[in-house]
Amino acid sequence: MEPATILYLTLAILFFALFFITKAYLSLRGRLSCILSQKQSLSTKYGRMTEQFMPFMDLYPYDSQNFRFLGCPIDGVQFNSDGIVFIEFKTASSRMSPGQMRVKEQVESGRVSFREIRMPEPASRRQ
Repeated sequence: MEPATILYLTLAILFFALFFITKAYLSLRGRLSCILSQKQSLSTKYGRMTEQFMPFMDLYPYDSQNFRFLGCPIDGVQFNSDGIVFIEFKTASSRMSPGQMRVKEQVESGRVSFREIRMPEPASRRQ
């Protein structure tokens, strides 16, 4: 066989090998992305499910009867005889969202208030 023919065959084999390796890599990368998305979704579901039970677990430091769920932007509010505590439950390595961080900063800086808002009486009751 001539050297030019060997060179062309070698280049063709390398081209097809590179093509199939690239195709396999892109396929694996797509599958990995899908698996990571599913894992994140499961972690989110686990966190949401867990936060519903946290006030009733032994490790919860307050009276669960006085806890009220909010859900968003924080999980809830604990009413104690000596104060009110805003609660955010986290599992594993989860972190607070920007909205949750803003609530935490507002509470810590004292920008929390209480307001009573009264609804007007219906016209039929005023007569």
